[in-house]
Parts: sequence; C-alpha cells; structure tokens
Amino acid sequence: MEQPHIAARTPAPIQLESGKRYAFCTCGQSANQPFCDGKHKGTRFVPLVFTAEKSEEVWMCRCKRTGTAPRCDGSHNKLPNE
Repeated sequence: MEQPHIAARTPAPIQLESGKRYAFCTCGQSANQPFCDGKHKGTRFVPLVFTAEKSEEVWMCRCKRTGTAPRCDGSHNKLPNE
C-alpha cells in the first residue's frame, strides 16, 4: 500500500477558528502543510475536511502517520532515521 510522503518530522502549531472548514493534507505533498493544496490529485489520497468546533491552538501532524488525524499523536517520534 502506498504510504503518504513525510512532509516534516515535527507537528505544526495551528490556530483554528471556530466554525471554519479546513482541508488537512493526507498525501504529504502539499506545499501548504499541514493543509491541502490539491497535489494529491491522481493518487489514492483525499484531504480530511473538518470544521473546527472551537477556536484553539492545536498541533497538526505533518509526518502523516498519526492515528488521530489531523492532530499529532507523536508518531513522528517512531519514524526510522533517514
């Protein structure tokens, strides 16, 4: 199975706005990490679209291995060294 590209080995602190819709990149190819810019087209990946329930700062995954997308769960700490 095709794995997403590791965009970064650290999460991104993002200030979400209550009621705003976001599209989280799941392929890892977006130049607008951690958000989708459409580079997934032609792959099996689709963005994870969500609406923020409240205004808050969250740590969003950029390694694309989290089990709690779009939020970081620390999976980047278990990635093999390059």
